[in-house]
Amino acid sequence: MALLGCNVADALLLWPPSGVVVGAPTSRREVTANGAAVEIWVLGPAHPEAYVLTFYGNADRADWRVQDDAARLPNAQIWGVNYPGFGGSVGPATLRGVAAAADAAYDKLAKEAGGKPIFAFGESMGTTAALHLGATRKIEGLVLVNAPPLQQLVLGRFGWWNLWLLAFPVANQIPRELDSLHNASLCSMPAVFVSAENDNVVPPDYQRRIMDAYAGSKEVIIVPGGTHNSGVSSETEQEILAAVSRMMTRAIVKRR
Repeated sequence: MALLGCNVADALLLWPPSGVVVGAPTSRREVTANGAAVEIWVLGPAHPEAYVLTFYGNADRADWRVQDDAARLPNAQIWGVNYPGFGGSVGPATLRGVAAAADAAYDKLAKEAGGKPIFAFGESMGTTAALHLGATRKIEGLVLVNAPPLQQLVLGRFGWWNLWLLAFPVANQIPRELDSLHNASLCSMPAVFVSAENDNVVPPDYQRRIMDAYAGSKEVIIVPGGTHNSGVSSETEQEILAAVSRMMTRAIVKRR
């Protein structure tokens, strides 16, 4: 049982791609979280109508993704966060580091935003960071794609084969800051949930637990036939973008 002395949850749930991307077409910034440098990749207009903090999956990185997000949201400035240990952010990769990086990125952005709306978008593991900010910071709206309730997922999906001898300790190692069911109950801002119909990593019934716990208004979009990492049809993408645009426009108009 010596394995249980280390943080198994970090090793099982985070698969960090590291290294520097040469020629990334974005502006790189740094913040400090827990004494270590965390990189943020920024793309979008210099004087945007709104700002978006984006958090990606457990094997993804911001410098691969912000260009596509900026193209979809041309009026927003995108801040893509690489967790500690991901990309050029200093490691180690830990779940507590995910929350700390989110806090540090938000605090830096809030100083620059000048009162303009800040939104948080998350995919998969990134939804835990977005919901953490929704529960603890001033966020105008959330977009949550295939959101996992980590503790419940570990216990329900991976406990049976080891009689829960490993699943219970792993679930207990997930920090309170990333308890998405609890955080969802504290979020009062509007949200757009996107859920893959045939998600094989975070089954839809687990995603619905977060939707049901969410305290704010919400719009739910189901991706027909979608799996956890599959793309979406152009029709579904337009439906998602329309929902996101409605949410963001309401907050922008309210702030004017």
